[in-house]
Amino acid sequence: MNATLGNAVSSSNADALAERVILITGANGALGDAAARACARAGATVVLLGRRVPKLQRLHDALLAIGPQPAIYPLDLLGATPADYAEMAMRIDDEFGRLDGVLHAAAEFQGLTPLQNTDPSEFVNALHVNVGAPFLLTQACLPLLRRAPDGAIVFVMDDPQRVGRAYWGGYGVAKFALEGLLRVLSDELENSSIRVSALQPGPMQTPLRTKAFMTEAPGTWPQASAYADACVHLLSAAGIAQRGTIWTPDVAAADRTQ
Repeated sequence: MNATLGNAVSSSNADALAERVILITGANGALGDAAARACARAGATVVLLGRRVPKLQRLHDALLAIGPQPAIYPLDLLGATPADYAEMAMRIDDEFGRLDGVLHAAAEFQGLTPLQNTDPSEFVNALHVNVGAPFLLTQACLPLLRRAPDGAIVFVMDDPQRVGRAYWGGYGVAKFALEGLLRVLSDELENSSIRVSALQPGPMQTPLRTKAFMTEAPGTWPQASAYADACVHLLSAAGIAQRGTIWTPDVAAADRTQ
């Protein structure tokens, strides 16, 4: 079920994630960075997962001035194994004793290319980072999330009807698969304390979009930060309203310049 709601995200998320531990993948990226800042402002202890340590460190330092002390977990999703994810979950448990939510914001996209000309390794890598890694990480985190009174798993989607077209390659194919993962996992966890949902933002001004639309004028679309509060909403108790759905919140045109 896709849910498109008008301006449903509260402008005040203060304390919405108080005392919660939130893991954000792709914290190096535009949406991951913005979501981490919003989660910290909402009171969460944020675990920043990404592969670029200097950028993670800069974000870590910025979060110190916003909310609870965050943590960095460097990990390259492309090469991570099930054992790596198990160790990650163990270390989160050892340090915090809990995990309340996961935001899957990592993405892999090398640019628009016909399938006939796509490097096979790039196609496989896109499938792995965009759907295989979210599955493996979620599987490793499920025991921790089951101990939370209100656990949340949030996938970041891209409209399959938009990217499941010519030249989007492995990225486009992976987004169909990611929707399938969402449906199956949500159904399996229907009667548990863990809820699964997805954020499907509208077009955003991000490096990924720039790769796909190089001639598009800057400022055409909102910055990723325009969707940060929506991430907080889905990870907070209020996100129960979107359980099992793919949510596309409305973003005002004014947010394009933020």
